[in-house]
Amino acid sequence: MKDLLFIDPGHAFGVDNWHDPFMQQHFHFIDMYELEHTDLTPFKAIIVHDFVDQIHLKAHQHIIENYLNAGNIIVWSGHLTESWLPGCAPFTPKTIVQFSDYNISFVQPHPVFDGVTTDDMTLNKGVAGFFARGAHLPIPPHAESLLTLPDGFVTTYIDRHSTRGTIFVHAGRDLFAQRNQNKTTDRIHTQLLQWIYDEHAAIGGRHDA
Repeated sequence: MKDLLFIDPGHAFGVDNWHDPFMQQHFHFIDMYELEHTDLTPFKAIIVHDFVDQIHLKAHQHIIENYLNAGNIIVWSGHLTESWLPGCAPFTPKTIVQFSDYNISFVQPHPVFDGVTTDDMTLNKGVAGFFARGAHLPIPPHAESLLTLPDGFVTTYIDRHSTRGTIFVHAGRDLFAQRNQNKTTDRIHTQLLQWIYDEHAAIGGRHDA
């Protein structure tokens, strides 16, 4: 039994994941409308695809909260429009005046982005803005900021305080889709996977202390 759960939107924007060898190796997939009928206890983390039905998740937000408070992890990449994710504010788009307004910067080093360059995150085939175009502001108190756009827009953070679990938030496309681009961003999906396992072990240590 795989111990990571991927909530898929069940339409054209998510279908490639069902056939990708890496994703098939590491994740158990469910359609998003199966959430309330799925036993979540075997899973260390839930990865939520960026094109899920957030109104449906809002209707079942107690499932997400209970899962996190059991000491587990949610990884969310996308633009939050409904308040289903504890501590996460709605998405705020960045006002873009010039090309450089899409520039990604590191707040601090982090294993998920080890060896990844900011240029490779900012640009995709010479076009900026695919990695992140805004933020969820304000971020929760005591959250760990990882990446920003100019003017302090925190695009990526880790929240260990809103629940007894850990929430990894990225205000952009699915980080597990950063694969096979022949750039340093190809490192993100495997490093995020390893971070999930390391973080889940650390959660247990926090509660045992």
